[in-house]
Amino acid sequence: MTLLLVCPGDGIGPEITEATLRVLEAADCRFGLGLRYDHRDIGFVAYEKTGTTCPDEVLEAGRQADGILLGPVSHMDYPARDKGGVNVSAAFRKQLDLYANVRPARTRPGLGRGHEPLDLVIMREATEGFYPDRNMFLGNGEFMPTPDVALSIRKLTRQGCNRIARRAFELAMRRRKKVTAVHKANNFIISDGLFLEECRRVAADFPEVTLDTVIIDACAALLVRNPQRFDVICATNFHADILSDLASELSGGLGLAGSINCNETLCCAQAQHGSAPDIQGQDKANPTSLVLSAAMWLEWLGERRGEAKLLEAAKAIGEGVDCLLDNPATRTMDLGGPLGTRAFAAKLAEAVAG
Repeated sequence: MTLLLVCPGDGIGPEITEATLRVLEAADCRFGLGLRYDHRDIGFVAYEKTGTTCPDEVLEAGRQADGILLGPVSHMDYPARDKGGVNVSAAFRKQLDLYANVRPARTRPGLGRGHEPLDLVIMREATEGFYPDRNMFLGNGEFMPTPDVALSIRKLTRQGCNRIARRAFELAMRRRKKVTAVHKANNFIISDGLFLEECRRVAADFPEVTLDTVIIDACAALLVRNPQRFDVICATNFHADILSDLASELSGGLGLAGSINCNETLCCAQAQHGSAPDIQGQDKANPTSLVLSAAMWLEWLGERRGEAKLLEAAKAIGEGVDCLLDNPATRTMDLGGPLGTRAFAAKLAEAVAG
């Protein structure tokens, strides 16, 4: 049995979660995955019931599960943290130590928005950096010492830099054997200097992989002008967050961008995009991002368990998505097609079922 914690989230979250589960159920029927689901509330639904957007028991359920399916959340609209408005994504990443945020960007025929096609993966450190809700033991990393001065603290640790670099090099060994470490060490001399030091330290253990270093503003330009030079991009939290949205948009849009947050023992599938409350309940949301994230979870789990059926299921989902997106008649509305959320999920489930 494989237990998946399912947290639909806010906005379009319940709709795309339902669509993703439909696809997973088709894969389960075909490949005999033995999937079981533990449904838990987060976000506004949880807040109305418990007074917090992220109940402790949900995090504990995540620790006990074989994986997590996390829908998008509307944390910008939550109450203050001391009133129960916890950033669910940050809580899962920090409390469960899901430090590696893996974000692929691959152009599909007819859908790319850049001048050149992309096929790269951004390896983002997700538990420290410039994010004030996850870089202090006690208190918050952002504060105002006077009414007219705002300060924010960036935290990088040697351990955090080393382990995200190691994940990037391990991934590059399975791809085109190149890692680009993105930084701003010309200004952040100490902190990004530490990051680069650890990237070079890890590189010594992977002589087959080429290490390249690029300043973040140059990297943003190169993603537009010459994305083929990149294979695996490794970066700290804030830098990678921005670059991954750019890469995903260039490859076709955030609605097509799968993503996982993982460590050595647990993996959370989470769409790259937000909760889109403006189209909530209208059957317009493209579920592809969360579906592909779920496929990434299956692949992650299959590699760790050595189970071919999980890898085959992940491949079948990816191929099914490619097949539907290749045909304008089976694309979702945001891509100029006629299909709503439920119809797209039904078509994809049919394709996955074989």
